[in-house]
Amino acid sequence: MNVPEVRPDVSRGERVGLDEAIFCAGKSVGQIESILNDARARGAGLLLTRLAPEQLQALSGEARAGLDYDALSRSAFFGAAHARGAGTRVALLSAGTSDLPAAREAQRTLAWYGEPAAEFHDVGVAGLWRLTERLEEIRRYPVLIVAAGMDAALASVVGGLVRGCVIGLPTSVGYGVASGGRVALDAMLASCAPGLAVVNIDNGYGAACIALRMLRAFAPPA
Repeated sequence: MNVPEVRPDVSRGERVGLDEAIFCAGKSVGQIESILNDARARGAGLLLTRLAPEQLQALSGEARAGLDYDALSRSAFFGAAHARGAGTRVALLSAGTSDLPAAREAQRTLAWYGEPAAEFHDVGVAGLWRLTERLEEIRRYPVLIVAAGMDAALASVVGGLVRGCVIGLPTSVGYGVASGGRVALDAMLASCAPGLAVVNIDNGYGAACIALRMLRAFAPPA
């Protein structure tokens, strides 16, 4: 099979502390197979994102057997994830169940790096009691990822109620004028809650990477 050149960034983890994740959207099955074969030869594990079900099914049996695939987030682990940490330091909130694909991508990315997340789903502000009844528990976590579409009000509300670092994850959920998540993105960027970090639309992977960098920035030296 003639496969266009792929050049894995094998030293990224040493440079920035986060290994290269394989973004599968737009890649051919041959390219993905080549990347997996290279990782297998090096004895390396990989996190794959945006791996569509049809791409998964088109891979060889050997490749599929080596993948831990999650259909909701369209992510896969190739090889063993990093060892799980002792405690839970990240809270992952979603406004509604329609936001779960992006939220799950964040959760899977954290899990790949051994960072468990406490999950609080369907806590959107349209039913504010769903958030407030769990607020004391949510406040225990130093880093929070908030996934929300439509008007994305949840991120501002959470940002005004907790001390922890809040990462806004706008999703492409919503009708008409929601514009595929652009309104959610703009609302988070324009939030009056001070210190809110915001990633791109549906970028659960990016939100998790910010959380990981935050946690490591304040970790005691090894």
